[in-house]
Amino acid sequence: MKRARKVFIGVAVAMLLFTAFWQISKARSFQFFGDLHQRGTTTEKLIALTFDDGPTPHNTGPLLELLQRHDAKATFFMMGRSIEQHPEMGQKVVAAGHQLGNHSYSHRRMLFKTPGWTHEELNRTDALIRSLGFEGEIMFRAPYGKKFLILPYVLWQTGRRHITWDVESTDTETQEIPVLEAQTLPHIQPGSIVIFHDGGPPKPGTLAAVESILQKFSAEGYRFVRVDALLRSPAS
Repeated sequence: MKRARKVFIGVAVAMLLFTAFWQISKARSFQFFGDLHQRGTTTEKLIALTFDDGPTPHNTGPLLELLQRHDAKATFFMMGRSIEQHPEMGQKVVAAGHQLGNHSYSHRRMLFKTPGWTHEELNRTDALIRSLGFEGEIMFRAPYGKKFLILPYVLWQTGRRHITWDVESTDTETQEIPVLEAQTLPHIQPGSIVIFHDGGPPKPGTLAAVESILQKFSAEGYRFVRVDALLRSPAS
């Protein structure tokens, strides 16, 4: 009886610890070390559009054209291996005046990795971003938004700001335009950081949803800025 009780307590504790770990690992507004930003604190009509996993010619190229038509700036969190595959597209993003961020080299989940491995993922991608001509602060976004102890510690140790989001498009799960619009349009407010993706296969739904956002919120007096500009805007 006592043994069964101990087993039950052990299983319960393990489940509680796993639940706590899982919640912390995916939290958008909390980490144990360093600066994490889920959104801007400003009440000005500013929005930061962000795009992960690129660059790719079939997604990044049309997005650049769309952003230019609407006089909008954005932040592209690039994967190191994608930069190696399409450096010319990364250079076009820089030339257009957009911000580049680090989204790791390999896009592997950065949980239970060594500090050495984590530093390598960050530094290798930083170097590739610099090779494109980007000179601003290189912010970071974790693959899948997952982090626990080592990654935040390394980010804090190296002075990197971690950027998450408060509006999620779910465009890696669906390209249905009504779904993407429903996931984003009603939730955007001053200071929002919106996540889309320009990596992977062609994303026509993403392009259409981004255009809907640009049209709707531009008409309402919003401006689309890079994450660094959004975070510099003072709280009101």
